[in-house]
Amino acid sequence: MLLSGCTLLSPEQQPVAVCPVLEEPVVTQQQCPPAKVIERIVTKEVPAKLPPMATTAGKMHLPIVGAVEWVAVGRSELMMEARIDTGADTTSIHADNIQLIEKDGRRYVRFVLVEPETGRQVRQELRLRRRVLIKQSNGLRDRRFVVRMWVAVGDTRSRIDVNLTDRTDFEYPMLIGRNFLTDSLIVDVSRHHTIDK
Repeated sequence: MLLSGCTLLSPEQQPVAVCPVLEEPVVTQQQCPPAKVIERIVTKEVPAKLPPMATTAGKMHLPIVGAVEWVAVGRSELMMEARIDTGADTTSIHADNIQLIEKDGRRYVRFVLVEPETGRQVRQELRLRRRVLIKQSNGLRDRRFVVRMWVAVGDTRSRIDVNLTDRTDFEYPMLIGRNFLTDSLIVDVSRHHTIDK
């Protein structure tokens, strides 16, 4: 306030002194005192802490998983990444060398599962459950063999029907469908890899 008051005085309002030698009025300007810092305000932005993510939900307190999770497959527990898809009816997995064989009047399927990270191959021979005709997104129909195998996502483990197919053109070698998810897990598509490998 002092600073603005000093600068706003017009020459008529400033004090006048008379010079004794010249006998003329001399205008003297008052000097403003230096400004003092009375209070300094520092503003700092602190991000708010996010609330902890829920691990269970619903009346049944089902575990919550993300859109992509690590999955253990079969008794040998091969580890592979799987896309969790609530829109798919059944679970499917990439398999190599798929063959239909017959033993003692019963049909079995021989195939090879490959662990993507290690390259470990596990030969399987499981009883044929049925054949399914899958309509793909490109309009083509694909006939697949279905076998029953153990699948585990975290602590949730179940023996379910899995169809065998070639998924080399897909990002993930396995797709978990509703036949595993129903009454077992809740999917939060905003999350990924919520379960420790």
